[in-house]
Amino acid sequence: MREKIGSRLGFLMLAAGCAVGLGNVWRFPFVVGQNGGAAFVIVYLAFLVLFGLPLLVAELAVGRGAKKGIAGAMGALGNAAKVPRSVWRTIGFVIFAGNFVLMIYYTDVAGWLVKYTGDYLVGRTTAFPDLLADKATCARYMALTVAVAAAICFAGVVKGVERITKLLMLSLLALLGVLAAKALTLPAAAEGLRFYLYPDWGRFAANAGRAVMEAMGQAFFTLSIGVGCMTIFGSYIQRERSLVTEAIWIILIDTAVAFLAGLVIFPACLSYGVEPSSGPGLIFIALPEVFARMPSGRVWGFCFFLFLAFAALTTIIAVFECIIGGLMDESRGRRRVIAPLVGAAVALASLPCVLWDGVLDGEDFAVSQLWLPLGALVICLFVAWDFGWGWRRFREEASAGRGLALPDALRAYMTFVLPVLILAVLIWGLVAK
Repeated sequence: MREKIGSRLGFLMLAAGCAVGLGNVWRFPFVVGQNGGAAFVIVYLAFLVLFGLPLLVAELAVGRGAKKGIAGAMGALGNAAKVPRSVWRTIGFVIFAGNFVLMIYYTDVAGWLVKYTGDYLVGRTTAFPDLLADKATCARYMALTVAVAAAICFAGVVKGVERITKLLMLSLLALLGVLAAKALTLPAAAEGLRFYLYPDWGRFAANAGRAVMEAMGQAFFTLSIGVGCMTIFGSYIQRERSLVTEAIWIILIDTAVAFLAGLVIFPACLSYGVEPSSGPGLIFIALPEVFARMPSGRVWGFCFFLFLAFAALTTIIAVFECIIGGLMDESRGRRRVIAPLVGAAVALASLPCVLWDGVLDGEDFAVSQLWLPLGALVICLFVAWDFGWGWRRFREEASAGRGLALPDALRAYMTFVLPVLILAVLIWGLVAK
């Protein structure tokens, strides 16, 4: 019998945990700082509704409609009269493979976060270049992260994945609330909030084309849409509530984390003379400088990196469950066999990323700029066009249960407009690279 998530809160925390990740912390403040503060946030929120919401509903509906992961679901739901279901199943496997590629570099970054958390706990400091040069330490912490995620998934959907993710997400939100409250007491808190929350339309308009595409891309990537990860969570829930309502809650949680992260980072950076638009270096280079200058910085540094480690681990657990659940669907294998095998495969495949510089950037580009937009494009066409699942069946599944129904007026938008927007994100990312 297929496992089910035990509670609505568990489902929301699990799906939101998949979406909440490092992009909420370093990328969101970074692009906000570059593109006009709240002016960018307003445009981003608009794209989150236009872009993220329908695609998130689509992935959840495909999973709930078939009670399978993305490959099995596309094979089961596709219109066999127009496209052989074996073709859809093969396409689904290609989309599904993006989860594995994501994990073989994301676990490496998560290992860095676990290392930094431990360092702050014991009062030790490690310069980021020194950590990257210590390949053995990076490999150990990557392997530790993989082992923890695999063990949690080994315990099952309810006893392992749901229970631990719920605990991690609630702890993450509590830590973030404490950090935000502390940041608002810092010397330049008012200046940081003004920089973050005041809409500078002049700065936004100075490079409006890039700013709009950044907002569109952030709305797209923040929800981890396009590799079928949300599909497996949709397959674990009943039809008690409409997927439109559930998707809105997931987006609200994900956006709240990104927003609160900005409340932490901007006041802290401006109070201690650190550039808030530092990109990935913000986490591992710039913010440790802030904590070194801050009273009780060791405590606040520990809380911050513990929050980041929790955010990374919730994503890893969710993606591991997507891989494990999808393989169980296709092979009819048992969780106790597949979970350790997935953990071992991810750890081995992650070693090149640990050992050789530049591999991580290549894998990140492959997932974020190719797999995610292409996967999202295919899923969008699959649910909206009759050669796939088709709009009528998709809308019926998405609207089933208590809550908001998917408006039929969105059919033309999802059939014609949204695919063009996804293609724009894909092309923009390739050109920017």
